[in-house]
Amino acid sequence: MPKAPCGDACLTTGEPTVGRVRQAFRMFSAVGVVLLTLPVSPAFVLLRGRARIRFVRLIFSALLRAFGVRLVVNGDRDFPDAGRGALVVNNHISWLDIVAVNAVRPMRALAKSEIASWPVLGGLVARGGSIFLDREKLSTLPGTMAELAEALRGGALVNVTPEGTTWCGLASGKFTTATFQAAIDGGVPVRPIALRYRLADGRETSRPAFIGPESLIASLRRVAALRGLVLEVYVCPEIAPGRAADRRELAELAESAVHAALGTVRIPSQSRRRTPAPLPLPPAPAAPLAPH
Repeated sequence: MPKAPCGDACLTTGEPTVGRVRQAFRMFSAVGVVLLTLPVSPAFVLLRGRARIRFVRLIFSALLRAFGVRLVVNGDRDFPDAGRGALVVNNHISWLDIVAVNAVRPMRALAKSEIASWPVLGGLVARGGSIFLDREKLSTLPGTMAELAEALRGGALVNVTPEGTTWCGLASGKFTTATFQAAIDGGVPVRPIALRYRLADGRETSRPAFIGPESLIASLRRVAALRGLVLEVYVCPEIAPGRAADRRELAELAESAVHAALGTVRIPSQSRRRTPAPLPLPPAPAAPLAPH
């Protein structure tokens, strides 16, 4: 399992906060959104097309508003799928990432199995058709990747965080390659999405990051305390099937697209063709001897 070096020392300081009463109201509002959603969740199977997308967007957008988060989307938030699957990948900072992606474009997710037991989010993620990955059992990885490839091949949009763990946002990790093989096997494009957290005055903040050994409840409280939190989402152009030679190159292209959107450009490594060594030049003809 990838591990990030991020911890409490990565958390920025000096952010404006709301009072304790407002914090409690936000927490209760978020729980209220989930509780109101659970009785109507069976309607998911009845809704189709645009109606289903609007309904799920409404739920996740309401969850963002409950925590006082303003969502700003750059790019095509209605990127079409036309029944075609796609692997949607993003940098991973917070539990809020899941909420934001689904507020932009509802989709299935590849999630770690622990999320199913999380308060507030666990039920919503499970009901969204998530594919759960047991990160403690490496032997289950091939089967999970086969399930992911089958879902993509069947026309599903599936969200994956290929860094494998959360980072503080001021630093980030390399994209692992396993899930990109599922995109290749499924014959579907990859859609990179970049996420950034900032304050109303434009300062970037790492306070929403879910890092280190802290509990989810502690992270929820820290987010609920922030005033003027803005979550920026950049929807990047898709990477068409066949553009990359293998999963490693595909991962590098997606990672570079995310960094380019955030202004932290990384140039993907490219394989160079060997240039044959030049042939030796023939020896120059000897100069004629001068007559005596």
